[in-house]
Amino acid sequence: MPVRRLMQLLIAALAAALVLSGCSGSSAPSMVVGEAKRGGSVTVAEVNAFSSFNPYSANGNTDINSKIGAITHSGFFHLDDASKVVRNDKFGHFEKVSDQPLKVKYTVNEGVKWSDGAPIRAADLLLSWAAGSGYFDDVDPAAGKGTKYFSVAADTTGLAGTLFPEIGSDGRSITIEYAAPYADWEVAFDVGLPAHVVAAKSGLNDEEDLVKLLKETPRGNPEKPAPNPALKKVSDFWNTGFETKSVPDDPALYLSSGPYIVRDIVPEVSMKLVRNRDYVWGPEPWLDEINVRFTGAVPAAVDALRTGQADIISPQPSAATEDLLTGLSGQGITVERYKQSGYDHLDLNFSGPFAGKDVRVAFLKTVPRQAIVDAVVGAQVPDNKPLDSQVFLPGQPKYADTAKNNGSSNYAEVDIDAAKGLLKGATPTVRILYNRDNPNRAKAFGLIRDSAALAGFRVVDGGQGSADWAAALSRGGYDAALSGWIGTEAGVSRVPQIFRTGAGSNFTGYSDGGADKVMEQLAVTTDLGKQDELLADIDKRVWEDAYGLPLYQTPGTTAFSSRLAGVKTSPGPLGVWWNVSEWRLS
Repeated sequence: MPVRRLMQLLIAALAAALVLSGCSGSSAPSMVVGEAKRGGSVTVAEVNAFSSFNPYSANGNTDINSKIGAITHSGFFHLDDASKVVRNDKFGHFEKVSDQPLKVKYTVNEGVKWSDGAPIRAADLLLSWAAGSGYFDDVDPAAGKGTKYFSVAADTTGLAGTLFPEIGSDGRSITIEYAAPYADWEVAFDVGLPAHVVAAKSGLNDEEDLVKLLKETPRGNPEKPAPNPALKKVSDFWNTGFETKSVPDDPALYLSSGPYIVRDIVPEVSMKLVRNRDYVWGPEPWLDEINVRFTGAVPAAVDALRTGQADIISPQPSAATEDLLTGLSGQGITVERYKQSGYDHLDLNFSGPFAGKDVRVAFLKTVPRQAIVDAVVGAQVPDNKPLDSQVFLPGQPKYADTAKNNGSSNYAEVDIDAAKGLLKGATPTVRILYNRDNPNRAKAFGLIRDSAALAGFRVVDGGQGSADWAAALSRGGYDAALSGWIGTEAGVSRVPQIFRTGAGSNFTGYSDGGADKVMEQLAVTTDLGKQDELLADIDKRVWEDAYGLPLYQTPGTTAFSSRLAGVKTSPGPLGVWWNVSEWRLS
């Protein structure tokens, strides 16, 4: 089955994850394996600071957390640099058992284990399903009743329509049955966090007690909420128990099932990872050690690469740093530039000053999108224009037609007079959340603040630092947010993840019953042409509701030293990290 679009989403506080639009990045110089020896270390400069060992939660779903998660966790598949599913048969296998109904069986191979020696078993699979399905939720947002247990970042639409999994007699497998066809079944599920750790930290004796608890808990029913304190303890720990800026005292909180294990963290400064010597259920890595420097400023990253303090950098470029990056070429450094399959955007909360549509429309009419593009992107991308779709990117077949008909033209130009007319003399105060450590977001904030003031808005700085960004976005206490989405081109789950009522990455409180119905249809549609039609419909509804504004497709840059080979840039949120096992010293 063909897979495409954005599946895993990252709250890219500094949009550091590098992805391509329409083509793959060039690789490092080719090398015959016999010419290199295993071992050695490299240093990668990353923009954001690490904050959680659970990249699957709403709070932990940032680019750097996901990158570290990818090399410290293993699973049934990964996406390559063309966003194609690559199965990992050394870890286990999954197979479609039947089409009517859709059943998929997942089996972990014998010998696959966590770094504390505990085997990865059905309990780990069941916990991942419980978190990703929302099966036990009985929350009714409108009535303010019930419980939402696992605060997962991904959309739960697909797995929510499954029955309680059948656990295999081997203790290493589960079978998931869907109530309806699901377009993204191939990328819908994988292993997450260690069940035995979550069980112990939640007050249970062992993972078998966790399995028993899940088995005995009925599917959530919003019409008859029934709080389950034991399950709430489990989900609360899953949600926040792995959040940290330093190495926890308890090694159980940072177990690895992947090629590398975290050895040390200097909060908001650096991280060290070393090879997991027990790891044999995936590609054997070349390097013994990977060091990460959290370097937000482009000049600092460029200087680190030039002086040998870093081997790979993935800075967020801007018009102001263009000369710095251009100057790297010809110094034994490979520089790759491209457009990411991600975008920066301004979202409005559907409460407070923006509870009424007229005020939302008024504010959006003051946003100087072209000025923001000019200030941030500049000449990096020829003929760069504001992004005019919430679901498509330029170059995708449906983008141009959708942009003409979705209502984005209403915000093509700043219209202060129209904004004043809608406000009718009101002077609302608007708190904008953004990452203060990101120069591009700071520029956008300043331009929006100054323009909105002309219509009578009082815009207040509600910024946060990079390490606190995701938690701040989930926590609320603001009226609008400047942020970025970035992801792979696998599946269509990205759209309901953001826009569906109550979805894990719906931070604005947006709710449109008609859009929800279209997204339900999208989840069961496998025809790519029909998917495009449904996505265009959703896009138009979001614009009509004055949800917010996409600003620009984000440009990306990767640069790496000639001492390193095997580096490839992925179109997914992992950037260069997707093939870390192939990195080697040349």
